[in-house]
Amino acid sequence: MNKLLLVFSLVLFSFNNLNAQKPQKPTASEIYESIKKLNFLGSVLFVAAHPDDENTRLISHLANEVKARTAYISITRGDGGQNLIGTELGPLLGVIRTNELIKARKTDGGEQIFTRAIDFGFSKNPDETFSIWGKDAVLSDVVLAIRKFQPDIIINRFNHRTPGTTHGHHTAAGILGVEAFDLAADSNTFSNQLTQYKPWQPKRLFFNTSWWFYGSQEAFEKADKSNLVALKTGKFYPSFGLSNGEIAALSRSKHQSQGFGNTGTRGVDTEYLELLKGPMPSDPTNLFEGINTSWSRIEGGEVIGNILYQVEKDFDFKNPAASIPELVKGYRLLKNRTDYWGIQKTKEIKKIITAATGLFIEAISETQYTSPASQIKINIEAINRSSVSVDLIDVTYNSKSLLKEKKKLTNNQRVSFESSIIIPKNAIYSSPYWIKKQASKGLFNVNELDLIGLPTVNQNEQVYFEVIIDGEKFTFERDIIYKFNSPVTGEVYQPFQVLPEVTGKIKDKVLIFSEPQAQQVTVTVKAGKDNLSGIATLQHPEGWSVSAPQTFELETKDQEKELIFTVTPSNNQSEGTLNLLIQVGDSYYNNEMVTLNYEHIPFQHILVPAQAKVARIELNIKGQNIGYIAGAGDEIPSALSQIGYKVTEINPETITLQGIIGFDAIVVGIRAYNVHDILRFRQEVLFEYVKNGGNLIMQYNVSRGLVTEQLAPFDLKLSRNRVTDEDAKVQFTNPNHPVLNTPNKITQKDFENWVQERGLYFANEWADEFEPIFSMNDPNEDAVEGALLVASYGKGTITYTGLSFFRQLPAGVSGAYRLFANLLSLSND
Repeated sequence: MNKLLLVFSLVLFSFNNLNAQKPQKPTASEIYESIKKLNFLGSVLFVAAHPDDENTRLISHLANEVKARTAYISITRGDGGQNLIGTELGPLLGVIRTNELIKARKTDGGEQIFTRAIDFGFSKNPDETFSIWGKDAVLSDVVLAIRKFQPDIIINRFNHRTPGTTHGHHTAAGILGVEAFDLAADSNTFSNQLTQYKPWQPKRLFFNTSWWFYGSQEAFEKADKSNLVALKTGKFYPSFGLSNGEIAALSRSKHQSQGFGNTGTRGVDTEYLELLKGPMPSDPTNLFEGINTSWSRIEGGEVIGNILYQVEKDFDFKNPAASIPELVKGYRLLKNRTDYWGIQKTKEIKKIITAATGLFIEAISETQYTSPASQIKINIEAINRSSVSVDLIDVTYNSKSLLKEKKKLTNNQRVSFESSIIIPKNAIYSSPYWIKKQASKGLFNVNELDLIGLPTVNQNEQVYFEVIIDGEKFTFERDIIYKFNSPVTGEVYQPFQVLPEVTGKIKDKVLIFSEPQAQQVTVTVKAGKDNLSGIATLQHPEGWSVSAPQTFELETKDQEKELIFTVTPSNNQSEGTLNLLIQVGDSYYNNEMVTLNYEHIPFQHILVPAQAKVARIELNIKGQNIGYIAGAGDEIPSALSQIGYKVTEINPETITLQGIIGFDAIVVGIRAYNVHDILRFRQEVLFEYVKNGGNLIMQYNVSRGLVTEQLAPFDLKLSRNRVTDEDAKVQFTNPNHPVLNTPNKITQKDFENWVQERGLYFANEWADEFEPIFSMNDPNEDAVEGALLVASYGKGTITYTGLSFFRQLPAGVSGAYRLFANLLSLSND
């Protein structure tokens, strides 16, 4: 058990280094703050539902002012949300938001944990949430996190007592925090975990309340606060040159995919915590009152504390290395401990010793990625930038020594050399662990206890440096990384990844067959190494057929080759999946390599199944020339192109009547009126286009933060109304309307197999000119009619729809294609 706990600790609490790639080079002030944190033995776990739910002001206060070990457990990875910076949705969006949370914690000083729960979109109550997640499974993950992290205090972000008043995931997170508080200490609960981890009972449970939960600031001021702890969180940190509010804003601004850029605040600020369980602190400003957070907390800790408290007191900002002898003494007393705090503080003190010596060690690959069994060159560098005695006695990879002779690391004298290594044949591919297996609707398929909860797993290849510092032997692990120089930005670090020797992709992720005729499908194979040959096959659904397998030869790594397959659909309407299978020798591969390249998170390649959705549907289209005003990012333009439309992206900055009058229809992308301020000055042009016979289709926008209230030539108000049940019954309020009949006859069958939801941000007020087409509702709710509104204006037509076409079309939902084709045909005689 202790070995596994050590593995968890090393992996979980080094995640910042794993993902930041660029090596940390702490200042003297940062080293000093780390020593202060070293001398505090207390921990807090903050519980909420999604990336962005965390209170960064409170996390920063606890981590930087109190010096507590502070973690945020996000029940989900945010995979069900929208993406403001790209087109990635689902699991890929979850990868982006996972990395955003990791960067946020690096900024505010906290640590990050997850459960296996999947964000399946908005939920209206916790009962629905738990029915999809599986309550016991997610509750077990929260209990496991408590047993691993061993928090003294748990803080819920959301109120567990108000189901139905907020997002069901939010209330569910509060319920999980309350129930797990006691269950984590019960040896009869989730006893399978006890083979590796011990029961743990936190001391206090709080709810992070505020005036918002009381309805108004005035109501909160009048409320009884005798059960509340008030924390002053507006402190200024001279060591960082930032106030707590500024650090919190920098942290929250890492959530770029959600558009949560935040402006820092300065001055007095207060956070309120309502006690739910455990004894109330006699000092209502001290969460840890009555909890021993000194070194005397652990057996033999007084001796360690006597050394390290003095290190803190005597710290020399001009010469941090002066603390090394005493830090090494403390390390010797900690290094063989197997208790929780012994393991954690050993890790912390090693990092401090490295920083205080100015010890810089790294292993740089000549290439960004390679495949198993490949040979690569790496460059090793080591330098000691202090007067402390440091000897490099070995450098190893995969248990093989790379250092020919021991090196004395003289102050500020760089040691570097090149070495060749062979990546093991059984090396694990560098891709997010939680999406490697097929997930259920509500839960990722991860069963290993030591993996559950980790933000990422270190699948990078590592080099081990054995060093003697002031007479004590240390082993430091460093990921092999890739580094290059950019003429614009200078030194650039990227992760070194191990990926398959061949990957492939089907060019179009959705293939719609409106006729029984065959179509040509383009497949691309890409070499992960030199001199590669193999056979590519497209596996197809029953009733479909595909042309014969094709051979390929690729001479150099990264070379690509296009293969053209002929796919013949079934005679009758059907849906299915094409799967690419590539054979190289005796090995088979079915991975597509997707690259995430955003400046605010690490560059990385992600492996996903190489497949495409195919559908044989009865589909007619009218009009060919479509203009598209992109919003927050979606894949509808490519989906429309795939079924025969010519789609032209319209720059909202340059919209003129003359420039758009020739389009058969203009589609406004999701959240365009939330992200393009210029559209408030272009509405009259769009209305004039409609008046002259045009067809304008506006997709959903968030009801708050609209750049204009004039979405239509007459009254139209958006709401937060939505239907989250993707199987909700849809009533046709006007079966004879053209949108339900031309050029495709829409029936109830067209609303089968929808994904995640029916729609969101429906209209709730509209002028008589608008005609509602559908009525729908979630279980036990009244029906709403604002999902699709159509109005005539002049010679043309204007439509607002909250139906989630941005999810349905990329998912290949047949009925959504048929209905969207009808929308595009309006005004086309």
